[in-house]
Amino acid sequence: MMLGIEGAPPVREDRRIVPAERFGVRAISMGMFVGERTPVIWRGPMVTKLITEFFRNVVWGELDYLVLDLPPGTGDAQLTVAQQVPLAGGVIVTTPQDVALLDVRRGITMFEQVQAPVLGIVENMSYHLCNGCGARAELFGHGGGERMARQFGVPFLGEIPLVRAIRAAGDAGKPIVVADPEHPQSRAFFEVAGAVDAQVRERAAGVVSH
Repeated sequence: MMLGIEGAPPVREDRRIVPAERFGVRAISMGMFVGERTPVIWRGPMVTKLITEFFRNVVWGELDYLVLDLPPGTGDAQLTVAQQVPLAGGVIVTTPQDVALLDVRRGITMFEQVQAPVLGIVENMSYHLCNGCGARAELFGHGGGERMARQFGVPFLGEIPLVRAIRAAGDAGKPIVVADPEHPQSRAFFEVAGAVDAQVRERAAGVVSH
């Protein structure tokens, strides 16, 4: 929905799936194969099979990065990914409140156990900006992600505020970085992406900075 993609992606004669492409991004999701009202209620082995299918049977072609958007927690999806492919690293996305930061601890520990580097932490919904007056409100607290990054000695990659323009652009199927690249919140996304890219490059070169 956020990429404005409709319908299921095509399947070639050799039964390999061609990913949808929009705005220079190739994407695949279980949501593309089920109806809007169809729940996906799967147990662990079925999740594992789906992830394997997306890794092995999608015609990805040449990519700069393959980004996997995983559900919260440390369950079957995360372990399957860590076991099946060599990861450049994991990005932990959290919200500022303490209850969400519990999952950060678990996520970092999981990546350590599977010997995958943690590229850093992103704080989402870091604060709210009023669409009318521009006033800032820290609805969920603020700075928890950065404190957690310092505690674990991993990079803090940036913060994304809770802003109506981000939600509206995603609902319209044209992300804000495409719809309005000069928007202040587009710059926030660009800065996070740049920080992730820098971490990957530094680790590939054997130089790690926080």
